Amino acid sequence: MNTLIGVGVGPGDPDLVTVKAANLLAKADVVFVPVADTGETGRAEQTVLFYAEAWRVERVVFALHDREHTARREQAWDAAAAQVARWFAGHPDTTAAFATIGDPCVYSTFTYLAASVRDAMGELEVGLIPGITAMQDLAARSGTPLVEGREALSLFPMTAGADRFREALTRGDAVVAYKFGRMLPETLAVLRETGRLENAVYGAGLGLTGEDIRPAADLDPDEPGPYLSTLIVPPVRTGRGEGLR
Repeated sequence: MNTLIGVGVGPGDPDLVTVKAANLLAKADVVFVPVADTGETGRAEQTVLFYAEAWRVERVVFALHDREHTARREQAWDAAAAQVARWFAGHPDTTAAFATIGDPCVYSTFTYLAASVRDAMGELEVGLIPGITAMQDLAARSGTPLVEGREALSLFPMTAGADRFREALTRGDAVVAYKFGRMLPETLAVLRETGRLENAVYGAGLGLTGEDIRPAADLDPDEPGPYLSTLIVPPVRTGRGEGLR
């Protein structure tokens, strides 16, 4: 049977690829990587090339720059699934990996691809290898504990809107925001409004040349940031063990 495995390759630093993921990338019959229709080498592809020969890497085009659910996105999913299905048709009973930044279960293109390939082929075994997420990497690089004791953590895409982000912040829990680059001014405004800006930490380009990690309060409130930015807003803590109370 053909096997398609979604592999999390972390936020960008090749050293943060798990041993299990590295082993699969080294032996899979093919490694598919998502790329934008503009053609530039993506973060997942850069990481994969540390572990897989270029001849085993095949690019799959997605509408990665479309931030909404558009007809163009649907068409890209269908075309990508057809490409992967054709590969399996010419290479029966093989294992294909699909590399995704972060984790394949967290805001990953793999979710749509796997469902579409299965619909196209019928019989297909699908597997997953988890990866280190950007929020974990940023927390470690900035020395920011995400949650302690009874504290809750919300992972929030800013594409869901500023109102929902504000609601999450007003609960006082830890909040991590993704996908907010073009909405950075609005995001900072909500942080200031809710009194949560002071301890918030910003990161972009994690693990890459020119990575940017700094307090969110140091950001220009009028300038957008990269799409793949991460924001950690820790809970308000007054002392050691506060989260246990």
